[in-house]
Amino acid sequence: MIENLDLRVDPRTAHEKLLLTAAISTQLGIDANRIKHITVTRRSIDARQRRVMVNLSVAVYIDNMPENVSLIQPVHYQNVADAKKVIVVGAGPAGLFAALKLIELGLCPIILERGKDVDSRRKDMANISRENIVDPDSNYCFGEGGAGAYSDGKLYTRSKKRGPVDKILNIFAQHGASEDILVDAHPHIGTDKLPDVIKGIRNTIIECGGEVHFNTRVTGLIIDGDTVNGVTTAAGEKYNGAVILATGHSARDIYRMLHTQGVEMEPKGLAIGVRLEHPQHLIDCLRYHSKNGRGKYLPAAEYTMLTRVDDRGVYSFCMCPGGFIIPAASADGQLVVNGMSPSNRGTRWANSGMVVEILPEDVPDLDDENPTLKMMMFQEQIERAFWDEAGHTQNAPAQRMLDFVNSKPSSDLPETSYAPGIHPARMDKLLPKGIARRLQAGFKDFDKKNRGFLTNEAVLIGAETRTSSPVRIPRDPSTLLHIHYKGLFPCGEGAGYAGGIVSAAIDGDRAAAAVADYYSQEA
Repeated sequence: MIENLDLRVDPRTAHEKLLLTAAISTQLGIDANRIKHITVTRRSIDARQRRVMVNLSVAVYIDNMPENVSLIQPVHYQNVADAKKVIVVGAGPAGLFAALKLIELGLCPIILERGKDVDSRRKDMANISRENIVDPDSNYCFGEGGAGAYSDGKLYTRSKKRGPVDKILNIFAQHGASEDILVDAHPHIGTDKLPDVIKGIRNTIIECGGEVHFNTRVTGLIIDGDTVNGVTTAAGEKYNGAVILATGHSARDIYRMLHTQGVEMEPKGLAIGVRLEHPQHLIDCLRYHSKNGRGKYLPAAEYTMLTRVDDRGVYSFCMCPGGFIIPAASADGQLVVNGMSPSNRGTRWANSGMVVEILPEDVPDLDDENPTLKMMMFQEQIERAFWDEAGHTQNAPAQRMLDFVNSKPSSDLPETSYAPGIHPARMDKLLPKGIARRLQAGFKDFDKKNRGFLTNEAVLIGAETRTSSPVRIPRDPSTLLHIHYKGLFPCGEGAGYAGGIVSAAIDGDRAAAAVADYYSQEA
């Protein structure tokens, strides 16, 4: 017999099996010895009150052990080696999940990835910190797995389409992610675990007859009238088929190529600011209402901050508890930072993007001949300014949080997780005025709601510019085809239709289904 039950318990009870069993037996009014197995199907932490509680949904097996306790429902993939080909540009979440969906639908994906495989990327990423060398095709943004491969692996999304979300999480778990991602309200995989999961997905694609080509940078579309029939590469190769364009939000050369080839795009709002780093213990104390921090049974605390200043949003982005800050430039002449966490979220620091909403009307045309790319150029200007201030290194400008709010220089800086190092700088002057002013006001407002958040124990490190794509590639909402070109399916973060691993994966899945419909109509 199975009983499905919702519980609200203290963190220790949620953590220790004997205590949880006792709590369930009491609620059900049965002998604890009759409970043979407990499967937690949903878990969330409620820290809104002084007493932190854990909400659980459980399946309780009474009198009999289940034959299978796994929550994973495997997706079965067919061999498509001889099927019709589809070109997938980019091996980030959108591209990988597009490829898996194509296989489900009986089509053969040909993935073209400008960067290296997920393991070979490691040396190039290390060179950014150690040697200030950025390989424009292999870095934290480009390579197998995309920008998400070496990130926290956060899988939380605000998408209301629960079915697609559950499917994406299930596929991650099928390929090696912990089943906890199927349970936790805010699931994450971890930067130490995600690369192996990505390799598992790649192996599935290849075993089913798909192809994955690394070091293959797309440089053009093959266009015949109003139809895209394939792509060309930097090596002069041609790949023919419908094209799923899933390049990620930092493929600026692709945006320039599309503009040159007359593919319509439009500037899109984004958000720009800094990485804010606190001691994790301080965040634990604030969020769990305890001077002792999180204790033995709670995870590293997270936060979400949001306010409006002068009619623009100011908010936290990609919060990484127990994480570290990384250099995320994708070409020489840029200083860009991002954040990530290992699976145990076990470092001494908590970091988050703290950004200000920027709309296209906030930015003047920086190139009269190319206004479509003005938001991208605005990003580039800020990244170059930070790079120049840093003496053309990845040693990032930084300022203590309270000093920033008070427009004061920092005479020294706290210890940081950012490997290339930081140096004191006037972030309040280095950032564009509208961004700096709104951040200063936003931090004051955040502190009113979370007393102690605004502190000189925290440090701002800049710049955080890659929150989303600076353009949107317009597409028909029903067919997902580009509005002017048949055979071209822009998708994911790079096309302006996603914001994170799961939403990008869902969009890739949708794009693949749209290609299948497109091919069926051609037949």
